[in-house]
Amino acid sequence: MKKCVNTERICGRVYEHNLAIKTVQNQTSTNYGKEFISGTLDVATDDEGLNVLQIHYTYVTPTTKSGGINNTYTALKKIITEGKTWVADGKDAATKVRIDTSLDLNDFYAQDGSLVSAKRNEGGFVTIINDLDDETDRNKFTVDMLITNVTRVEANAEKHIDKDYLSIRGAVFNFRGDLLPVELVVHNEMGMKYFENLDASPSNPIFTKVWGRIMCTTIKTSIEEESAFGESAVRISTRTTKEWVITGAAKVPYEFGEEKVLTADELTKAMQNREVHLAEIKKNNEEYKAAKAAKVDNAFAAGGVMNMPGATVAAPTGTWNF
Repeated sequence: MKKCVNTERICGRVYEHNLAIKTVQNQTSTNYGKEFISGTLDVATDDEGLNVLQIHYTYVTPTTKSGGINNTYTALKKIITEGKTWVADGKDAATKVRIDTSLDLNDFYAQDGSLVSAKRNEGGFVTIINDLDDETDRNKFTVDMLITNVTRVEANAEKHIDKDYLSIRGAVFNFRGDLLPVELVVHNEMGMKYFENLDASPSNPIFTKVWGRIMCTTIKTSIEEESAFGESAVRISTRTTKEWVITGAAKVPYEFGEEKVLTADELTKAMQNREVHLAEIKKNNEEYKAAKAAKVDNAFAAGGVMNMPGATVAAPTGTWNF
């Protein structure tokens, strides 16, 4: 399997953050007591502060695996201790950053038991900079995507869809080769025709490189409630959506099935690994809920925990639905 492309570049002003310097609390860990930084960093990529993108950091240590200085830790620590944010200090004072990150998924099970796989920008190198490029160069992504479904979504005023667009479903891969089911979109009319003509399907996946921009859109809805007398009550509902918008694609797709690209067996194995991953998340969720209900520290003492060993997880071959 080829080393798949999955890169994002986000440049702009630090809008706000909840980054924090912590220490490892697990006394059985070899890193017990050592410092690390975790949290989220929100960056405004436009000059109006409307396209704010969040980057998630789980565990950033002062040194790299080879023992050298971790420049990302240094930059994040400087943002925590000296940095300025748009929200607290104003646009002009806000610290400017360039972040090379990647597209990933935050998988979790909601209260109703449904799986949520939310796209997010995960980790990456941080550099504090003095000047910003043009807005069109501050926000880019490039990914190798295995496309299995292309659907035209028609304009719908009630759903605040101004015009038709394409939903492109399939999977991308992170640096570990993990399969990440995602949905990207296409608004450009020529791009819509191109992807529709690919005839991608679960039984005929198309593997290709695509690129574009991450765009946030804020939708405000006015809800009016009539009064028995006098003026009606007006309430404004605000909803923000975030889309990975494809603006270009490789002229020639990869040859899916080739040994040096991506074979059906490798894809099946990647799907199996994802099912194992989701089974572990669900098991942990069930254990957490069981422990919380029983008010005990040991999740297994509550009983009813689902047993889902990864070795028994299977995935279909020949057709891929994600």
